Amino acid sequence: MELFMIVIGGKPDGRHTEQHDVFFGVGDSLKDLVPQMELFWPELVGKMHIDSWRKISHVGGFSVEVVLKNDFAYESDQKLYFVNLGGYKPQDMEEYHYKQIVVASNLAEATQVAKSSTFWKHHTSSHIDDKYGIDVDDIYEVTDLLSPSFKTKYSLKITADSEFAEEDTLEVGYLKISKLLSWD
Repeated sequence: MELFMIVIGGKPDGRHTEQHDVFFGVGDSLKDLVPQMELFWPELVGKMHIDSWRKISHVGGFSVEVVLKNDFAYESDQKLYFVNLGGYKPQDMEEYHYKQIVVASNLAEATQVAKSSTFWKHHTSSHIDDKYGIDVDDIYEVTDLLSPSFKTKYSLKITADSEFAEEDTLEVGYLKISKLLSWD
């Protein structure tokens, strides 16, 4: 089983622009996650696509594995966090987001790791009120974002990478669900 992070896009009825959200799921393949994604965002069934995705197995010098709860005797003080940074640019109506996965022992440490990103460093003030800049819009422990069925059967095992493996590849580009379902 693999842990995936997927940016889902589509235009729900009544909206004028495409909307996006981040989905975390566990399966043998990306294709296996389609039913879970449809449960996650039912308004987009038949209109959903994927804008980017990645397997999550190597993050910041740590290895991340999906393991059966019965086999999981190892308790780590490290946790996997999803951080969504948001920022503005002058004369631009868009709020830009930088989504990242970090391993940290607690929420405060995860926030500090996120604030060391290049995206954060290129902004000097938070986007509170009428200022331009950047802020942590959302931060979650990834296990809190996974389905209840995952939590009853599986756990995430996080261990330091002795060889500091490269982070997982981020696959970026429009992928229709119908095309994904045709993959072998």
